[in-house]
Amino acid sequence: MAQDETLDLIEEITRQDGSKYREIGNMVQNGRAELAVERGFLKEVRILQLNIPHSQNVTKYEQYINEHYVMQDESMNHWDEWKRTPAADQMVKDILNENHIG
Repeated sequence: MAQDETLDLIEEITRQDGSKYREIGNMVQNGRAELAVERGFLKEVRILQLNIPHSQNVTKYEQYINEHYVMQDESMNHWDEWKRTPAADQMVKDILNENHIG
């Protein structure tokens, strides 16, 4: 099921084991991550940058996410981490670099 999410922020997500990853998301996805923290599925989530420029890399990553994932609803019973292909992982790295987040 394709969706039409616009991604416009960068966040850092801490898994229960303490490992962290950075994700390109939006306020709805961030709200779901915050809910996942409250329910004990994640340890922490924090926004690193809001309103990131809508670059070609962001557009490509949005297409990848919209084709492969559906935004979790409030009834979630686990955290659905967006797994990336090597190409999608490179897009995220490029987005982080474009936004000076190392």
